Amino acid sequence: MCGILAIYHYQGDVQAFRPHALQLSKKLRHRGPDWSGCVVKGNNVFCHERLAIVGVDSGAQPLTSVDETLVLCVNGEIYNHKALEQSLQTPAAFKTHSDCEVIMHLYREAGVDTVKQLDGMFSFVLYDATQDRLIAARDPVGITTLYRGYDSRHPDTVYFASELKALSEDCDRIEAFPPGHVFDSATGQTTRYYEPAWFDPQVIPTAPVDYARLRGSLVQAVNKRLMSEVPYGVLLSGGLDSSLIASIAVRETAKRAREAAAAGSPAPVEAGGADQVVRRLHSFSVGLPGSPDLAAAAQVAKFLGTAHHSFTFTPQEGHDALQDVIYHLETYDVTTVRASTPMYLLSRKVKATGVKMVLSGEGSDEIFGGYLYFHYAPSADDLHRETLTRVKNLHTSDCLRANKSTMAWGLEARVPFLDRDFLEVAMSVDPQTKLCDAEHMEKYIIRRAFDAEQLKEDGETDTTPYLPDSILWRQKEQFSDGVGYSWIDSLRDLAEVKVSDAEFTDRATRWPEDTPSTKEAYYYRHLFELSFPQPACAQSVVRWIPRTDWGCSDDPSGRAQKIHSAAYKAPPQ
Repeated sequence: MCGILAIYHYQGDVQAFRPHALQLSKKLRHRGPDWSGCVVKGNNVFCHERLAIVGVDSGAQPLTSVDETLVLCVNGEIYNHKALEQSLQTPAAFKTHSDCEVIMHLYREAGVDTVKQLDGMFSFVLYDATQDRLIAARDPVGITTLYRGYDSRHPDTVYFASELKALSEDCDRIEAFPPGHVFDSATGQTTRYYEPAWFDPQVIPTAPVDYARLRGSLVQAVNKRLMSEVPYGVLLSGGLDSSLIASIAVRETAKRAREAAAAGSPAPVEAGGADQVVRRLHSFSVGLPGSPDLAAAAQVAKFLGTAHHSFTFTPQEGHDALQDVIYHLETYDVTTVRASTPMYLLSRKVKATGVKMVLSGEGSDEIFGGYLYFHYAPSADDLHRETLTRVKNLHTSDCLRANKSTMAWGLEARVPFLDRDFLEVAMSVDPQTKLCDAEHMEKYIIRRAFDAEQLKEDGETDTTPYLPDSILWRQKEQFSDGVGYSWIDSLRDLAEVKVSDAEFTDRATRWPEDTPSTKEAYYYRHLFELSFPQPACAQSVVRWIPRTDWGCSDDPSGRAQKIHSAAYKAPPQ
């Protein structure tokens, strides 16, 4: 992934503005430390900060067509780029080996509908000088980040950027660009292009569980995300989701190495580099000393045979990073800040090892009703609608966390559970099968799909267990809990010290909109305002509110739910 900045129809001397645009783009350099580029076309400016993963030797952006009439800035990965290149009706001259260049050539044939053909995670801005036309789009779920801004003094100018911080200085209105949408300046409209059948909350799916199809779809989702010319690894918390992704990645990486050996060729570069394949896949975990996640991750790593890196941090180190974490996250949502801080610290350690891309397990809990509060869903229909809401809003929470916590250090995170094809399979299943009861724990069907007994029932030739039963059937731990139960406790204690009773009592005066309900939430809002004092910056923030109407605790921690095996003895104050 990378960082992009585009200014469409700048009102003024665009060449005089160019140095300022470069300074705005520089605010995104943590996302793309490998190279920077800037193209001015007419009164439009396009800047790019590159993290090189595919097409390392030739994929610098902004990309331009041979005739210089098209300019393209992309943040993301297009996994089906080779198939798309072969599908082009008119032979095209490619200038790079980038997986993103095909977007320009598709545009010449399909126009705005190009975005419907892309399989990947992406945000892009494409400019057609022959029509003075700009198209901007974001991937179906919002794995990548994209913001749009406006300056009321120049209403005809539109800004786009990967992060809020590149717009806060110039724009007095900022919004998150909606996932699954495309903007076309020719019509001035932003329209939804991603409309799967399961997106309708009024339609409750009825398909029975096909365990072989569910399993095969996830394996394929992991496999396509191994597209890389640089060393990669897996983030391994020791929970079900990351452990499954790690297990599949180990198998698929080994399979690629065997196929290469059988063909008499060196291990393919795209499988992570010859050295990495010959050795072992790298896995990474983080937690407080003695945390549940560290112990579980070590067990999984030993079982899978990964080259495992286990890192610890102290509550004080986490507290010291909060200001930087919130600056990079661009949110003050309590759940997101709690979970992002350990991920932010881990990402710095991962990048130091030379790994530039990691696989991660985000999305499974939203798809399968994995959070412990789903135990209290009143009905299957209610559970389905809640999973649908959570998937649609992932761009405000877990996708935002995974993207910005890692990209703060120029590390790319890929999330197989949010694969477009896998979502089609998993979200079309009868939600009755996702309900929790005495015999079916949370995320039962995805656990069952990878259980050794199910592999035998499905007639798989390889019935080797993907994971130990103790991991496959481990109770859900939210990341902010699993890194160590005292982590969240320490944050509450910190907020008690940092926020006085008088300040908290007067909170609605300071923030009449989106007023924080706890001292912890107050403290994060305060830190956010230190980095982003402009009123426009808070407009894009979305906070997750627990389902108290289901009888759940109003604290977003999984440990706050009484179903948790290490639940709080009393509701948190």
